[in-house]
Amino acid sequence: MIAMMDSLRNILVMIELEARRIRHDRTELYVRAVQPVLWLVIYGSVMSSVKLIPTGGMSYIAYITPGVLLQSTAFVSIFFGLTIVWEKESGILKKLLVTPASRYSIVIGRSMAAGVRSILQAVIIIPIAMLIGVAFIPNPAYFILAFALIFLISAGFAAISIFIASFLKTRERFMGIGQAITFPLFFASNALYPIELMPPLLKEFALVNPMSYAVDAIRGLLISGNISNLAFDISAITIFVVVMLAIASVSFKRIIE
Repeated sequence: MIAMMDSLRNILVMIELEARRIRHDRTELYVRAVQPVLWLVIYGSVMSSVKLIPTGGMSYIAYITPGVLLQSTAFVSIFFGLTIVWEKESGILKKLLVTPASRYSIVIGRSMAAGVRSILQAVIIIPIAMLIGVAFIPNPAYFILAFALIFLISAGFAAISIFIASFLKTRERFMGIGQAITFPLFFASNALYPIELMPPLLKEFALVNPMSYAVDAIRGLLISGNISNLAFDISAITIFVVVMLAIASVSFKRIIE
């Protein structure tokens, strides 16, 4: 019980540390918000006139808003591993590892810290989406659950980045691999178009893509109100996050070798 409380305390400390970093420097949040805004304002507006993609009765901009939101948070989380690589190069990570904190609590804490940035990213994007005409369901409970899922899925994506960082020694290598992961997750999901429109091979990948389930859950909670698949989506997201945290925790020892 004591060990569990210590681990929980370590996780909360790392989340608080990330919140402090953001409070002292918000520039990165604003800069990273530019890309999703362009997706909504330019791509969404252009594709809205095509009228070929079935969106279930909602506008195309509203349809892609959950996907763009999650693409933004995934981008933030996937590149969270850069911090690990930098801390390894600067020697900060070694100082952290000599503390009583377990490696598992370090990985979980760092992964969940990425969720803090993702939540704040969503707070920036949602009002902009509202300004361009996206109608969100005015249900506080749905918003709270949606933000909780964004936080959770971000931790899973951050765990992927920590796993990748355990095999890399420089930040330059990480940059290329991070982009190679983020965009396939985004395009091979239901973020921009229904899975039914995909060719068979891509459809199979979309069905095991965690972003597909996250987009479906967020779209149902915030846009369409259709939450018939919500329990299954949450289960899929939870399994993904737990598995990735476990894998990242096991591979974390490679970082200090």
